[in-house]
Order: sequence, then C-alpha cells, then structure tokens
Amino acid sequence: MRLHRNLVYTTIDSLNAIFNESEYADKVVARALKKDKRWGSSDRKFVAETIYEVVRWKRLYAEIAEVKEPYNREDIWRMFAVWAVLRGYPIPDWRQLDGTPERKIKGKFDELSKIRKMRESIPDWMDELGVKELGEEIWTKEIAAQNKPAQVILRVNTLNTTREKLHALLMDLNIETDFLTNQPDALVLKERANVFMTDAFKEGLFEVQDASSQLVAAFLDVQPGMRVVDTCAGAGGKTLHMAALMQNKGQLIAMDLYESKLKQLKLRAKRNGAFNIEYRIIDTTKVIKKLHEKADRVLIDAPCSGLGVLKRNPDDKWKLQPEFIDNIRKIQSEVLESYSKIVKPGGKLVYATCSILPSENQEQIAKFLKTEIGQQFKLERDCKILSSESGFDGFYMALLERKNV
Repeated sequence: MRLHRNLVYTTIDSLNAIFNESEYADKVVARALKKDKRWGSSDRKFVAETIYEVVRWKRLYAEIAEVKEPYNREDIWRMFAVWAVLRGYPIPDWRQLDGTPERKIKGKFDELSKIRKMRESIPDWMDELGVKELGEEIWTKEIAAQNKPAQVILRVNTLNTTREKLHALLMDLNIETDFLTNQPDALVLKERANVFMTDAFKEGLFEVQDASSQLVAAFLDVQPGMRVVDTCAGAGGKTLHMAALMQNKGQLIAMDLYESKLKQLKLRAKRNGAFNIEYRIIDTTKVIKKLHEKADRVLIDAPCSGLGVLKRNPDDKWKLQPEFIDNIRKIQSEVLESYSKIVKPGGKLVYATCSILPSENQEQIAKFLKTEIGQQFKLERDCKILSSESGFDGFYMALLERKNV
C-alpha cells in the first residue's frame, strides 16, 4: 500500500477547488476521474474516496494539521498528510510531505476524538442545532451515521425490466447486488462500481436512488390512470418512480421553477421509456392556480437543509449556513400552503424532505394543519427515517388527505 504521485496531485488540486473556489465536491470528483484514461478502477476509487474523505473530515484534519481557512496549497498538503497517517499509509519521501509528525498526528486525533463536534467534524452551529432539535443521544448517533460513506442503491425501472432480471444481468457484468427487504424496486451494490457506463443504465433499466427516497412514491399511493402532480420535480428521480408505478397510465405533471432541471428530466424520461409525463415551469402563480383542486395525488418534495443526506454530500457541512435553514423553513411553509390547493377533495398529498430536523418536518405539518387551507386536510400518517436506524438517508414523509367538504 503506497501513495502514487499523480493520484495524490489530482487529489490536492481537487481539494483546492472545493475549499478555495467554492466548487461542489461531486462535480470536482467527476472532473478528476476524467483526467487520465490510463487509470484503472483502483486508481479512480482512490481519487474519489480520498477527496470525499478529506472533505468529510475537514475540520478535524485542519485542527490536527494546525491550519486555518483560507487554506493555501501547503495547508492542503498538511491536511492530506493527516489523512494518510490516520489511514496507515507509509509517508513517501516527497518534498510536500517532509517532516510529517506521525506520532503527534495520532496523539491529537485521540485527544480531539473525545469532543463530538471535532470527532464528527462539523461546525459549532450545526452541533448546537442538532442537539436542540433531536437531543444529545439521538443527535450523537445520527451525525456519526451521516459521516459514513453512502451505499449505492439502484431503483429498478419496472417499465423495462424486473428486479430479478436486472440482478442477473449485473451479475454477468461482475457487479454484485443484494435485494432489499420490503423494497421491491431496490438493489444494493455490494461494492461501488461505475454503473452509469453499463448498457443496462443506457437502456433505462435502472436509476441510482437512495433507499429512503424510493419510499416516497409508494407512500403517496399513486395508481395507474390518476392525475398526479410532482410540484418540485427537479431532475425527477421521484417523478420517474411514480411514472413506473403508474405503468405509464394517467397524467403525471412534473413542475419546477427551473427549466434546466426539467430538461434533465426529459432526457431521463426518454431513456426510462416514461411517456405519461407533462412538463410545466412555474414561472407565474397562474401555473399553480390552473391546477387548483384538479389532482388525485400531489407530491411536495420540499426544498430543505439536506441534513439527512450529508453522507452523500459531505461538502454541505461547510456550505450550509444557519440563516439558510431559517429561510428554507419559511419557503417550506409557503410551498405547502400554495401547492396543497392542487389536491382535489378526497385526494392525497405527501410532504417530504431529506432533512432530519423536526422544525422542517413534523412542526411544518402541525403549523400547516392550523392554516385556512390546512384545516381542509387530515394527517393520515407520517414517517421519520433516521440514518442511524436505517443505514440509508435521513428522510421525512407526511401523508395528508383533503377532506370531502
């Protein structure tokens, strides 16, 4: 086990882009993996996992390395040295790593690991907010779970294949998967693999979608022939799942504020063979008003803090700010009041977030039910998913039915 100079240099360049140029980690990693076509799967794995690891543990590594933001290139090398020592790599005789204090690094790691905000490498405000909303015990377990690398989960596109057929097809490609109990459309990769390069992906046999996210469409109880509206469709992972559950029968309206996201969804829908989807940009309030009381089912996959998906977006720990969360709560309330009017009497609505904070979830629903429009709804059930209990993303879903009045 040794460090290779070209892989490490790419890692350092990538970390510089994330830490100092405000680029998103997933975009930086995708670019890094295209740098050298000669790299094998183990090389690519090293680059991707190392970048994410240093981003995930940024605060802890910076503290151990005794560097402060903004980080210059030398600082990033020192943080990388901390990662290498803690991962058991022999330190090579390179100028940038000269004088790496291995014993001191290990000693400081043991010392700082006794403090949660250092051990879990999170900002002070995030630690305080987590304790305030979830309590010491649950927050301690949850933030530890959020620091574990995310598993790769596939959602089988039942418009084109079955779970058993896809499982066998991937096995022939030496990609091993496991079935997930109680989730009929899910397969879990045993080891990370570039599934996007397979013909199975290009032919629309599956999408990559976390197990928690896959629960939402079924929770909404969509059926073939219904009129369903996905009000915050984005690039459409849940839209495509609903299209499959509807067997391409009925009308599925995908809405979003951003045309660019709906263009992505159109491309994905074409690959998936999902042809019952209509696309509408929310550019005026008229778009919503035209649909008032017209839908059997409405999904509000609300904008949120994303504190349930830090394991797959570790750079969000550093990009998120407390004022953003304050603002997003107001937007959630407004969206819930406005878009709920689309549900017809007797119809149903799901409000979902990938957050674990009660203030974005249960408290939003309780507040909504007291509003003028909210009094026309009743809460059927809700579901709170913690990563520490499920092993997957943290999520929240509430199913509401509009009363026949």
